[in-house]
Amino acid sequence: MPIAVDIDVMLAKRKMTVGDLAERVGITPANLAVLKNGRAKAVRFTTLAALCEVLECQPGDLLRWEAEKDADD
Repeated sequence: MPIAVDIDVMLAKRKMTVGDLAERVGITPANLAVLKNGRAKAVRFTTLAALCEVLECQPGDLLRWEAEKDADD
């Protein structure tokens, strides 16, 4: 997937656990893990906004685009 998720980076910077973040954002730790590990197919803007509010960051701090690697590489 060409979208990389950097929630772990922000969690480390804020010295926060996944459980704490999930509780403060209002989602389950399991759903946060799906997002954090890049397995989510979509993210609601309300969830993204809540993540940014709690982590005091911008959406670009959590999500970034990476070019896909060719199978030949």
